[in-house]
Amino acid sequence: MAVRIAVVGCGAFGAKHLDGLTEIADAEVVAVADPVDGTARRVADERGVADAYTSLDMVLERDDIDGVILATPTPFHASQSIQCLQAGKHVEVEIPLCDSLADGRAVVAAQAASGLVAMCGHTRRFNPSHQWLHYKLRSGELNIQHLDVQTFFFRRTNTNALGEPRSWTDHLLWHHAAHTVDLFQYQTGSRVTSAQVMAGPTHPELGIAMDMAIQLKAESGALCSLTLSFNNDGPLGTFFRYIGDTGTYIARYDDLVDGREQSIDVSDVDVSMNGIELQDREFIAAIVEGREPNSSVASVLPCYEVLDDLERQLGGRS
Repeated sequence: MAVRIAVVGCGAFGAKHLDGLTEIADAEVVAVADPVDGTARRVADERGVADAYTSLDMVLERDDIDGVILATPTPFHASQSIQCLQAGKHVEVEIPLCDSLADGRAVVAAQAASGLVAMCGHTRRFNPSHQWLHYKLRSGELNIQHLDVQTFFFRRTNTNALGEPRSWTDHLLWHHAAHTVDLFQYQTGSRVTSAQVMAGPTHPELGIAMDMAIQLKAESGALCSLTLSFNNDGPLGTFFRYIGDTGTYIARYDDLVDGREQSIDVSDVDVSMNGIELQDREFIAAIVEGREPNSSVASVLPCYEVLDDLERQLGGRS
């Protein structure tokens, strides 16, 4: 019997989840929700989903929905995750889990109290490129000496990935840095023991730092250098250079090359080359098998502990 899923938030990432779920035999999307009624109804019609709602509350009133995928604005992630768990629903929330450590800890506590599956969309754990490297790292064939990461976007106005106006403001530290901080600890298999950050000027309208530089050191001795910018008018995205003791590798989302730009075939690492689909597969599998998923809210919490430390270094929200 299929796991009955509702996708809440019909923006760019809601669409990615809906695409991924169509490839998963054990998943059935029975409802979508979005605050804009016309958007929810249009997406439901386009996707052949029976029901469309304008709020999470309406979704949670249904007894026949097993799990919820939250692709909603960051400020709602923690509170809505708790709301789903308290309503008896498994939940997968998009990254970031929270924008404050206290809220992240509250989600972890709610999951423990419920016994339900709760995971966060730390997609880098699932991209075939990073999975391929994870296997080499766990086997001891490769040890990270330095992970050098560039996260570059051009967002001098408050717009989303589709170029549409946002009702909330994205954040380099609590969103985009979360990908790398979590991945660094996941790939090294050790906690960050030292972290430091510098932030550039605050945007006069957005009220956030548009550039950041972060340095991390893990218990293993590995280093991580992370550069982030919303000012970059050039190639966009996040690029990971793994400098190891036996090789150098560059991961660009689901693609992987070596240090000389020779392509590495990662097509047989998993059942798909789509990191979001693989993330959703893990969510569904964890529900079916009654186990803790990779990227559970408890397993990613150490990332947010590091982000909290960095925010304190900056003297508060930047």
